Amino acid sequence: MTDRASGRTFEDLVEEGASVPTEGWDFSWFEGRASEARPSWGYATAVAVRLGAAEAVLDIQTGGGEVLDFALAQAPRRPGLAVATEGWPPNVAKATAVLRPRGVAVVASPEDASLPFADGAFDLVVSRHPVEARWQEIARVLADGGVYFAQHVGPGSVRELVEYFLGPQPDERRDARHPDRERRAAEAAGLEIVDLRAERLRIEFYDIAAVVHFLRKVIWMVPGFTVDAYLPRLRALHERIAAEGPFVAHSTRHLFHARKGTGARSGQV
Repeated sequence: MTDRASGRTFEDLVEEGASVPTEGWDFSWFEGRASEARPSWGYATAVAVRLGAAEAVLDIQTGGGEVLDFALAQAPRRPGLAVATEGWPPNVAKATAVLRPRGVAVVASPEDASLPFADGAFDLVVSRHPVEARWQEIARVLADGGVYFAQHVGPGSVRELVEYFLGPQPDERRDARHPDRERRAAEAAGLEIVDLRAERLRIEFYDIAAVVHFLRKVIWMVPGFTVDAYLPRLRALHERIAAEGPFVAHSTRHLFHARKGTGARSGQV
């Protein structure tokens, strides 16, 4: 079946979605193929403001470094020390190329490993969409009065797409990233929650190429996803999009602003 909007066949679209590189967190390829509403708080711009008041900054799970690069470009001043971690080798290489010109050291560190830094090394720790927030480690590397400022993926994000391929998911998976759970874990690690906001945002997939690329890029949505393994479901979804229009799902995001200790030092944000 041919997609009426583009005139391209299912096979052409799947081949394209399967061939696009997945390194980094640059989603510009999706322009015209998918859309996602953005949280009202403007995470990258908010990070830029906080960078201007920080002396030592750590970006956890930086991906390809794109978000930190944008924030540093917008910051009123650069911190004296800026470090980023990343666990996936292709992203380590990309982030190094992107961030080295800005004086940022990129450290290869697995997502489930302890952070390779001394206690109290940073007055600002940031992260956009960490796979898991390791609260004890975050609290450990923060200086007294230091700030953790991050945007997390919330519970049941893109649930409609996940359940299209995997079927109904158990409540424990849907709620694994619930902000109330994360709040409790952060507080147990000794962090004070200054602000916590959550939003549910509309996503539209306009063709099957976008679906394939998304599932290859965000690998934890449908673990073990391959085109061959899900070819019948992909074909059925392609036909549905061609007949009915975009496939609609919803992302969930929450913003964490937490502080270690009771009151920030001079210059903290």
